[in-house]
Amino acid sequence: MKKRKVVIGFLGSQLDGGMGSGRWEKWRPTVSLVQHPDFVVDRIELLYTPRHAELMQTVSADIAQVSPDTRVRPAELELADPWDFGEVYGALYDWARSYTFRPDQEEYWAHITTGTHVAQICLFLLVESRFIPGVLLQSAPPKRQREGDPGSYTLIDLDLSRYDALAQRFEREQREAVSFLKSGIATRNARFNTLIEEVEQVAMRSRAPILFTGPTGAGKSLLARRIYELKKARHQVQGPFVEVNCATLQGDGAASALFGHKRGAFTGAASDRAGLLRSADQGVLFLDEIGELGLDEQAMLLKAVEEKRFYPVGADREVASDFQLVAGTNRDLREAVAAGAFRDDLFARINLWSYELPGLAQRSEDIEPNLEFMLAQAALELGRQVRFNAEAKTRFLRFATSPDAVWRGNFRDLAASVTRMATLAEGGRIAEALVDAEITRLRWLWQRAADRPNGSEGAAGLDGLLDPATLQRLDLFDRLQLASVVTVCRGAATLSEAGRSLFNVSREQRSVVNDADRLRKYLARHGLSWEQIKGGPSG
Repeated sequence: MKKRKVVIGFLGSQLDGGMGSGRWEKWRPTVSLVQHPDFVVDRIELLYTPRHAELMQTVSADIAQVSPDTRVRPAELELADPWDFGEVYGALYDWARSYTFRPDQEEYWAHITTGTHVAQICLFLLVESRFIPGVLLQSAPPKRQREGDPGSYTLIDLDLSRYDALAQRFEREQREAVSFLKSGIATRNARFNTLIEEVEQVAMRSRAPILFTGPTGAGKSLLARRIYELKKARHQVQGPFVEVNCATLQGDGAASALFGHKRGAFTGAASDRAGLLRSADQGVLFLDEIGELGLDEQAMLLKAVEEKRFYPVGADREVASDFQLVAGTNRDLREAVAAGAFRDDLFARINLWSYELPGLAQRSEDIEPNLEFMLAQAALELGRQVRFNAEAKTRFLRFATSPDAVWRGNFRDLAASVTRMATLAEGGRIAEALVDAEITRLRWLWQRAADRPNGSEGAAGLDGLLDPATLQRLDLFDRLQLASVVTVCRGAATLSEAGRSLFNVSREQRSVVNDADRLRKYLARHGLSWEQIKGGPSG
């Protein structure tokens, strides 16, 4: 069944006017719609205001004269000010909501040539949001004014899914934005990737507060800064990125640091201070560890977030600062609210968009891509190329993704580990011995003080080999080095194999190579033997 064509449009009080006989000598957009031989209009929903009722009657009569089969259905809108956006959109929205659309039987075209610019924009928005299920109709006068020439028209479909090139471009831009938020790291964790995709949408579409929760080192600060940089690149913010760790704001100085103060507000206030909130005007304010703020500062922050205005300490006049708040915490603020340590109204205000960043141990599949990224960063800082050999990388990843790797400091621990290995890598190659030493160091770092035998710091892996008194006489450096050597020995089949791993670089510079003898002498200096470590014959 052929669908009926229905045009929805305002009466053009200027363009459709001309009450004398000369009105046929000019181009009139509403009348011209029914003058196209290839464009049959079955019905026109003609929107008008009461003061243009006479012109509406004239236009309706002229349409009937030109196209008797076209039905004009007037729709009166009470508009006191056709340039008031809220009033016009509200009137059109109410009309559209009460109108009975039959898209299975009719095609709808919203005419955007007539009416005020505000009316045209409102029609556009209603079509784009599908409150009017149709397309836009743009009409234009003829290039040379001739009586009876209807000009031209263009149909504009706002369903962007029909435009593959545009759809692909938007999809590509979103992928690039998501990649930017992840610092270009090809993360594999499905939960984290889904989280970042939503964060990108929220960051680009909203200026509401965003709350990141998660353990220390999970990347809250980095993600907040990347959000700012992305919004800055898209011209959504003009001000700076201001970051503050709320755990450092204690006592009487906390309110002054955040909200500023007036000269003489308290002892030592020798001059006015703007404060961090004012510094973040038109930008992004990142409050890390927001759960550490005092209750008084929380109340002041709530007012600043809601009203964009606040009182500096000692001031009797408000100041303004329009910033977007991004907050971070490693605490469960729900528990803090229940305990009375955090205001429930502030929590409700900043909890609109809340995201929990998983720790590194919960993202084991992302360790390898982050390892490669951090190694490249470390190489840039060191000014030289650094690489793992295949066996060393396999060994490190096997440990890094195992239950033994707790990654208590999350990405900070991983970054520090990579930096250490890259710095110590001889010839820019990270070998197995260096990896084993680093694994030993990480085990020691993650061993809680309460779990360590008295005087055994740095002795992980040496239990049962050296007595506590001997360990206490060793420097931390020697304990760590010896523990690393023992780890390599326990992983090797023979003394010679362990020696080759430990002396992998210096052995190439010797004319006489006896790795087993060098290792045996090193162990002997500490009162150890291969047999003690392995419980078997040397080779």
